[in-house]
Amino acid sequence: MKSNCFCYKVERKGRGFIVKICILASSSSGNAAFLSTERTRLLIDAGIGRRELAKRLAAIGEDLAQIDAVLVTHEHSDHVAGLAALARFCFARRARHLAVFATERTAPYLEWGECVPAVETFQAGCGFTIGDFDISSFTIPHDAVDPVGYTVRAEGIKVAIATDLGYIPDSLRVHFRDTDVLMLESNHDLEMLRVGPYPWSVKQRVMSRRGHLSNEVTAEFIRNDLDSRVSTLILGHLSEHNNHPELVRRAGYDALDGRALFTQLFVAEPGTQSPVFSY
Repeated sequence: MKSNCFCYKVERKGRGFIVKICILASSSSGNAAFLSTERTRLLIDAGIGRRELAKRLAAIGEDLAQIDAVLVTHEHSDHVAGLAALARFCFARRARHLAVFATERTAPYLEWGECVPAVETFQAGCGFTIGDFDISSFTIPHDAVDPVGYTVRAEGIKVAIATDLGYIPDSLRVHFRDTDVLMLESNHDLEMLRVGPYPWSVKQRVMSRRGHLSNEVTAEFIRNDLDSRVSTLILGHLSEHNNHPELVRRAGYDALDGRALFTQLFVAEPGTQSPVFSY
């Protein structure tokens, strides 16, 4: 199915009471974020296996079969590796297809096997609604076909998620305005990357303007451009080989400086899930 802007209908009965966010996985090995209101449950990416997704959701009292939709950022395996199995699971449990949202250019690169879900396509930059959530997409600079980040609004709370980007263009600063919760990439420490095990061609890719953000670049953005409304800052998509959570944490706190009294900093460490952030 194809549309420029649309509303995906999930039943709404009155106002919700709370917005929940949990980063189920965030690293170069796998990525998935969970967002919910009382009635609508979303995943942004499904880059870990279906059983692990179910386990991590169960740990926060959620049921994988109750996911209403998945928003795909791009086609790389660490963001979609569990998507086909999730689609099969949801169809078997609910006798209806999982709704998957991807850009028109990304959708053909998603592999499904015998169970093809209801894929809604959109143009990068488009906004749409899924149940309680008003969603905006925005283009990010990365070496994928048509990568996007998302802002998600519900109950007066705005969440922005942007990982897998080689630099922070001015357009993202606009998308990040008036954000309550921001998840931003802090992928690598430059010195660890330079002396690390990757081939030089891969190092060049990671450091390029279509690669990944370094701790230094992310810290500069926090220091100079972080919106004053951000109450929770999540730094994620850490490289297991070229970074360390303590380096990210130290750079983040140094960049926040006096703002650390007002902005909660959380580092999404590889192999773990975050606590639930509730608003």
